Amino acid sequence: MAKPAVVVVGADKGGVGKTTVSRTLLDYFSANNVPTRAFDTESPRGTLKRFHPDITEIVDMTTTSDQMKIFDTLNAVSPSVTVIDVRAGLLSPALASLRDIGFLDAAKAGQITFAVFHILGPSIASLEEIAETAGFMTGAKYFLVKNFINDTQFFQWDQATYNSYFHRIKDATELTIPKLNEMAYEQVEVSSVPFLKFVANKGISDEAANYSFVLRGYVRHWLANVWSEFDRIRLTDIVGSKPATRNTEK
Repeated sequence: MAKPAVVVVGADKGGVGKTTVSRTLLDYFSANNVPTRAFDTESPRGTLKRFHPDITEIVDMTTTSDQMKIFDTLNAVSPSVTVIDVRAGLLSPALASLRDIGFLDAAKAGQITFAVFHILGPSIASLEEIAETAGFMTGAKYFLVKNFINDTQFFQWDQATYNSYFHRIKDATELTIPKLNEMAYEQVEVSSVPFLKFVANKGISDEAANYSFVLRGYVRHWLANVWSEFDRIRLTDIVGSKPATRNTEK
C-alpha cells in the first residue's frame, strides 16, 4: 500500500482564498488520476463540498471524533491523498492538534507524507502567521502561497519585507496563484462546479452545460498557469503518485 499523503490548506487570516486553492488541488489530482478525498472544516456548511460533493466530507476539526474520521482512516481507505481545507483561524490550532496526536512525529519519521499550503493574504498580519506556523513544519513540505485571485489591488510585496518573512523557514517553497478574470470567477461560483468541469462545459453531474466560451477560455488559461506551479514543485511526486497522462476533459 502506498504511503498516505495529507495536504493541509489553510491560513489564520480569513478571506485569502484557501478554498479556491483547495479546489485547484482537487482538480489537479483528478486530472492526474491521483485518488483523492477531501475534508471541509467549514462545519456545519462548507464551501468545498459544494464544488466537490462526491469526495468531500464536512468535519469539525476541533472535535476528537472528527479528527478520528480523518486520521484513523488514513491507511484504511483507497484514496492515497487526503486534502484538508482548514477554515479561517484554525490553521495554528489544527497544527497544534496534529502535534498532540503524534501526527507530526509520524510525518517526521517518514510514515506519512505531509504537505502544508499556507495561503498568504495582502497584509503584514498575514505574513506574521509564518512565524507562528514555523515550529510545526519539521517533517512537512511547506509551501507559502501568494494568492492574487481575490483582490485586484493586491499588496505589492516590498522585497525587503517579503524577504524578512519568507526566509524565516528553511526549505519553504513559494507558490503564486495568479489573478483570474473577475467575471469568469463569479460565473464558476454561480455554476457551483469544479473549475475543470466548467472548462469542459459540464454540469456537476457531467450533463452538458452552456457556459460562456470566453469565460471558459479565461478559466482554462488561469488553471493551466496554476497547474504549472504544481508541476514545478513536482506535486504528484511529493504525494507518491506516478506521473500519468493528464486528463483535462473531466
